[in-house]
Amino acid sequence: MRRLPLLAVILGIGGLIPFVACAMGILIYPNQVPVPRLVQALIGYGAVILSFLGAVHWGLALAARPLDGPAPAGVLGRRLTLGVLPALVGWAAILIPMVASPVVSLVVLLLGFILTAVIEARTARAGLLPPGYMALRWLLTGVVSLCLIASIPVRL
Repeated sequence: MRRLPLLAVILGIGGLIPFVACAMGILIYPNQVPVPRLVQALIGYGAVILSFLGAVHWGLALAARPLDGPAPAGVLGRRLTLGVLPALVGWAAILIPMVASPVVSLVVLLLGFILTAVIEARTARAGLLPPGYMALRWLLTGVVSLCLIASIPVRL
């Protein structure tokens, strides 16, 4: 079995910087001029990263030798679907502020991150993800979730 490369862990943790920076800015400057822009930045970055999480599964589905051999029946379709759904959720989160409060977008992103991690946990239990992947994903999802949750009350 392959392990996660150290660089993947470092870059994954580094990817939290925009989430933390936006959330901190939203908390520091409640109801001031930069807050709507920070919320917009948080939604945009969240959508991009959610799409990236789907791309992980798209890549695994299209890999010549997924992990340790061919995938069991039905796995390819589920992986391709999981590769697309997070991007659609992220896109919806970007569009929602056009017709509703940005708070709805933050909640949609929160649910998207959590549901993607839950589905990935099932995938990991089936042995279809590298060792260490879910530990990193739960850590990253936890921090992202805290940032999104902390940003919601400020916008109510």
